[in-house]
Amino acid sequence: MNKQEYLEEIEKVIENGPYKATWESLCGHETPKWYRQDKFGIFIHWGIYSVPAFGNEWYAHYVYKQGSPEFQYHKDNYGDLKAFGYKDFIPMFTAEKFCAEQWAELFKEAGARFVMPVAEHHDGFQMYESELSDWNAKKMGPGRDVLGELKTAVEKRDMKICASSHRAEHWWFFNRGRDFDCDVQDQAYQAFYGPACGPSHNWNTLYDNAPDEEFLEDWLVRSCEIVDKYRPKIMFFDWWIQVYAFKRYLQKFAAYYYNRAASWGTDVAIDAKFDAYVHGSAVKDIERGQLNHISPDFWQNDTSVAKNSWGYTKNNDYKDSVEIIQDLVDVVSKNGALLLNIGPKADGTIPKEDENILREIGNWLKINGEAIYNTVYWKTFGEGPTEVPEGHFTDTQRKEYTPQDIRFTARANYIYATVMKWPVSGTVKIKSLGTGSGYFKSSIKDIEILETGEHPYYELRQDLEIYTTLYESSRPVCLKITID
Repeated sequence: MNKQEYLEEIEKVIENGPYKATWESLCGHETPKWYRQDKFGIFIHWGIYSVPAFGNEWYAHYVYKQGSPEFQYHKDNYGDLKAFGYKDFIPMFTAEKFCAEQWAELFKEAGARFVMPVAEHHDGFQMYESELSDWNAKKMGPGRDVLGELKTAVEKRDMKICASSHRAEHWWFFNRGRDFDCDVQDQAYQAFYGPACGPSHNWNTLYDNAPDEEFLEDWLVRSCEIVDKYRPKIMFFDWWIQVYAFKRYLQKFAAYYYNRAASWGTDVAIDAKFDAYVHGSAVKDIERGQLNHISPDFWQNDTSVAKNSWGYTKNNDYKDSVEIIQDLVDVVSKNGALLLNIGPKADGTIPKEDENILREIGNWLKINGEAIYNTVYWKTFGEGPTEVPEGHFTDTQRKEYTPQDIRFTARANYIYATVMKWPVSGTVKIKSLGTGSGYFKSSIKDIEILETGEHPYYELRQDLEIYTTLYESSRPVCLKITID
């Protein structure tokens, strides 16, 4: 279908389906049970930006900012931007070693339950086969339908395929290229570089930079094309869709997506940041950040294995796997899910650092996964002195956890108490399960340390005091507490 035909089809689906393009109707959509149970997924930032592998995945924007590190790096390594611009990386993005089966197998070993490739980043290059633009990975660069191959490999392993669209920011992403003579101004490449209408990346002006109707319609049909071709279980949108001009189109997309899913007999979700979607109509996503309390509404933290970039760079600053496991535990204790990002190289290989982190998380989940999957939050998320900063971009601000920091989840007649840092003494005290707590008024039948299978000696006093033979563990340790 062309754009106009697609817009007409969207209106028909909304008119004939159970969900309408109104907040009242969309707020009646329930977050899928599978999402609330699965808790852990893999995010994948992979695209043209992995070729220069410098700075971060915003290379395409900052390379056209004169005087920026990206601008200078590009000049030193590739020459003038008029002769060799961002588009010229596409033939170099060959992905010759990409194997969807190997990726999916690694994600399965990591304990992921869903996988979310970025279908289109801000740069406008689609990582899937599209009828709406020739600037996609099937027709250029890799010559492959990356999203389609991943869907097949992921679903073969009983994981769920999802998709992320960052198309909205394309409205202004190449805007710096309007400031000087470069290839962004070449009319031959306008189908790729797009409108480039925005101001500089300035929070005070971006929100007033309303996209026009032509761009918004294009955003809508591109989003719906992903839905129809790949049937993702989650559609994730990056931050800029909260601009007011998008609101009517957000409603239309949600109604279309929810109606399509209803006709397929599939439960789906939309992830969105800030207040782009009205509360209750989509799942709230917090970028590189967490909550300091239990949310009664299911939410998600999307973060990355690297502190400096979502995409691969030659100098990625990696987190420690223990730190990520602690974040997973903390997020789940507050009724959330963790979406963990990796950044593959341009040739399609996953860096060893990313791979090692995923395998270490998977090894932990093989032992302690029952404290994560299919659980619900307990009466309190946890206890201990370490405060977790709330909000976006706080993932590197938390102080190191102590042996007094404990997080809780629950399932049936089990309470899972995860000690974030195991005490060298081997003695654990849990205030929330003691006689002095207002939370716990039940009887303990048994305690098991999932890591060792040990059933330690314990005494129920002012605090629940547990004495074990486990004196050393570098990872969080889960206690499975059976109650009457």
